[in-house]
Amino acid sequence: MEGWSNALTSESCGLRIVLPSMTRLILTLLAAAATPLMAVDKVDVFPAGMGGVALYRIPGVVVTEKGTVLAYCEARKNSSADWGEIEIHLRRSSDGGRTWEAPQHIAHHAARLEGNPRKKDETGAREQTVNNPVAIVDRDTGAIEFLYCINYARCFSMRSTDDGLTWSDPVDITASFEPLRKRYPWTVIATGPGHGIQMKSGRLVVPIWLAYGKEGDHSPSASATLYSDDHGKTWQAGEVAVPNEGEYVNPNETMIATLSDNRVMLLTRSVSKPNRKIITTSADGATGWNTPAFHPDLWEPVCMGSIASHPSVAGTLLFSCPRRVSDKPAGRGKREQLSIMLSRDDGKTWPVVKLLEDGPSAYSDLTVLPDGTVLCLYEGNKTIKAARFGLDWLTQP
Repeated sequence: MEGWSNALTSESCGLRIVLPSMTRLILTLLAAAATPLMAVDKVDVFPAGMGGVALYRIPGVVVTEKGTVLAYCEARKNSSADWGEIEIHLRRSSDGGRTWEAPQHIAHHAARLEGNPRKKDETGAREQTVNNPVAIVDRDTGAIEFLYCINYARCFSMRSTDDGLTWSDPVDITASFEPLRKRYPWTVIATGPGHGIQMKSGRLVVPIWLAYGKEGDHSPSASATLYSDDHGKTWQAGEVAVPNEGEYVNPNETMIATLSDNRVMLLTRSVSKPNRKIITTSADGATGWNTPAFHPDLWEPVCMGSIASHPSVAGTLLFSCPRRVSDKPAGRGKREQLSIMLSRDDGKTWPVVKLLEDGPSAYSDLTVLPDGTVLCLYEGNKTIKAARFGLDWLTQP
């Protein structure tokens, strides 16, 4: 074997130790694992063309109670469009996102619900758009609750009790959205995207958005939450958190995090004039949302951005989003220069900014591994990548 001819010799206590190169490699990897990440490790998780899929989009990622990483996204079979033949695919990693198991098609395994209102021909009539996947890890049960939508018109939930290996039959929970119709007579509904959270009380909370224009239109829109107090058996709608009113224009694609005092923070995309993300908080994740506010530090290129809490120090938050913002009020920036930001005061200020991907980069989702390593699953150039880094990388000069 080639490795045995290239050996490392060492003297210890008068003994001459010979370490084959394979052993040396193992020791090097172990040493690297024990060293804080001062650089970024990146790997393609859902490259375009894998499994015959035209493009993978809308990433989400969570870490289970056993430490397994679950990465999921929309598998857009034939094109990059939001509408079309789309499935939800998932990959598992048992080594913190370094390597990944083969992808599995996890949704929608039930009767097909066909019909693309954006494509009125025969092809469109046969298409099923499965969209906006969101996972929530239940620390009390160890299960992973998973929500997704079909044709932006129906919402389903399912559950895994074996760390994402298999999933239960989907349950239609569209009725949970009905109370919101009194405020906004929605024609489109969507979860997340990204991930949900569990509060200290055990409540599961998932951000949602709804649109109430013409069939299939994603605007005008507003943002709210769904919540469950029985570990995902049933879901209820919270109050509208970010309305489409006044200076808040078409809020949608909302991300969520828990603050140090257990309040829930929503971070919302919009096309408002300040070109900044909208922030609002609630004590229970469902009601009593405070007056939304544009955060001066969190730029808005009109692209979904992710937020997550980090357990290192109370009040530590992470944020990811492209930073090519338009210089015109309510203008669309470019989906480039995906950056990571750090707050140590529950999101009041964001003094640390670090570039993660300089080129094309769009939607992203953040999670934290048991050892504190951060994992960002994000859209790059015709791929979805996983980037691993530590807070040391984020805070080094």
